[in-house]
Amino acid sequence: MRSMTGYGRGASERGGARVTVELRAVNHRFLDLKLRGAVGVAVEDAVQQRIRERLERGAVAGTIRLERVGAGAAVTLDRALARELHAQLAGLAAELGLAPPTLRDVVAQPGVLAIADAADADADAAAAASAAASAALDALVAMRDAEGAHLAADLGARLDAMAATFDALAAAGADAAVAARDRLHERLSRLLGGTAIDPARLAQEVAVLADRADVTEELVRARSHLAQLAATMAQAGAVGRRLDFLVQELGREINTIGSKSTAAPIAQLVVQAKTELEKIREQVQNLE
Repeated sequence: MRSMTGYGRGASERGGARVTVELRAVNHRFLDLKLRGAVGVAVEDAVQQRIRERLERGAVAGTIRLERVGAGAAVTLDRALARELHAQLAGLAAELGLAPPTLRDVVAQPGVLAIADAADADADAAAAASAAASAALDALVAMRDAEGAHLAADLGARLDAMAATFDALAAAGADAAVAARDRLHERLSRLLGGTAIDPARLAQEVAVLADRADVTEELVRARSHLAQLAATMAQAGAVGRRLDFLVQELGREINTIGSKSTAAPIAQLVVQAKTELEKIREQVQNLE
C-alpha cells in the first residue's frame, strides 16, 4: 500500500544524449500526466510509457531536460583504418610518382567516417529518457511506499477503534430493547389507569419495537467491511479505489444504524463512528 505523494529524479546518458527527468506526484482520482520540456515526441513518449507502467493514480508533473554531449558526438572516426589507408595511398602515390595523399583523400574513403543519422540520435535520446524516467520512478515509488507504511499504521489503529465502537453498538442495542420494553410498560400503565396489562400483548408490542430497532444485520455487514478494509490494506499495488468503495459502503451501514434507533447511547456511538469514518476517508484519499 502506498500514498500518491512523492518526488523522484533520474539521469542517464546514451550515445550523444544526456536526459534528466524530475517527477512530482500528488493526489488525484486518476493518473494525470503533465510533462514539460522541448525534447521531441520520442523522448516524451518514452517517459510517459515508463510512468504509465509504474503508476496508476496521481497527478504527476514532470520536467524533462535533454542535452547533446561531446563535440561531434554524432561522428565516429576510425583512426586505425585512416592510418592504414594513408600508408597504402602514400605508397601507391610514390610508385606512380604522384603527390602524397591529403587528409581529404583519406577521410573520403568508405568506413573512415561514420555520421549518425537523426534516427540514431532520436533512439539514443529515447533510450536515455527511458532509463532516466525509471530511476526517477524508483525514487518516487520508494517515497510513496514509505509514506504508505505510515498511513497503513494510522488506518489500522482507526479500524481497531471502529471495531470497538461496533462492539459497543451491539451491547447498546441489547440494552435499548430492554429500555424500550420498560418505557412501553410504563406508558401503558399510565394510559390504562392501573388496569392490568395483558403480558402477551405487551410482549407482542415489544417484539415489534425491537425488530424495528434491531441493527444486528447492519453490524454484521459493517464488520465485514472492516475485515475487507484490513485485508485490502495488506495487499500490494494500488488499492486506493477499492478502499474508497469499502469506506462508502461502511458509511451506508452506519447511517442505517443511526436511522433505525433513536436511543441516546446508540446515537452517541453513531456520531463517534461517523467521526472516525471521516478520518479514515481522508486517509484513504491519499492512497494510490
